[in-house]
Amino acid sequence: MDDPFRDRVAIVTGGASGIGRALGEELAARGARVVLADINGAGAAAVAQERATAGVMTAAPLDVTDAGAFERLTQETAAAHGRLDYLFNNAGIAIMGDARHMTMGDWNRLIDVNIRGVVNGVAAAYPLMLRQGFGHIVNTASAAGLAPSPGATGYAMTKHAVVGLSTSLRLEAIRFGVKVSVVCPGFIDTPIKDAMRLLDADRQAVIESLPFKLYPADACARDVLRGVTQNRATIVVTTPAKVLWRLYRIAPGLVMRLAQRTAARNPLLRGIPTTSR
Repeated sequence: MDDPFRDRVAIVTGGASGIGRALGEELAARGARVVLADINGAGAAAVAQERATAGVMTAAPLDVTDAGAFERLTQETAAAHGRLDYLFNNAGIAIMGDARHMTMGDWNRLIDVNIRGVVNGVAAAYPLMLRQGFGHIVNTASAAGLAPSPGATGYAMTKHAVVGLSTSLRLEAIRFGVKVSVVCPGFIDTPIKDAMRLLDADRQAVIESLPFKLYPADACARDVLRGVTQNRATIVVTTPAKVLWRLYRIAPGLVMRLAQRTAARNPLLRGIPTTSR
């Protein structure tokens, strides 16, 4: 049987590295026509040049916080290929640490990239897909968007917003033949662990404190595309993330208590006194 992604047209933001790169490479390997978009345009171009087969992968510089640029990219992609089947709204940043140390600049940067960047993609692609009568928007959130994440309050806020946007829009879009999914990965082995900004926390201590082995980005990409093929509303990647999600839905109070008790050992919250009742 033909691969469901063969000859489909996809834009992948954050495509120069990490999950975005892995998604782009997997899509191209399966015969899709992929536009890798990234604020690091040179990095995206290098990936496209390295992995391109028969011209199925190209690159474009894109700052997702620029709504006009996002609109132009979607319109140009649809014009060049006659359609836009997928938007993988994947670009994002991480700022981790005690919320006491966050500046307004930190809050605004997270909101601009992780929320407005996704909104800009939706605002650009959704009307186009409505006119087509088909398309699939896939927004990347995080397991931190499904349950409390102390030490990552600002990041978790933005990812909860992406989950809410995606699950709500899905129910509106289904009437018009457009699909929406949200991806919620657990701990994935991507450059974000080295690029994320830490607030008064030791990077090596944070990495060493991770309770699970990092999941390979290429395996994550395959899991995501499997979920997209199945048109799943919420695509949770990694077993620990799935367990956390289900447990929080069943027993939110238990998860809250466990998170509170482990706060004293969280290197992102060092020096924070904890109390128990």
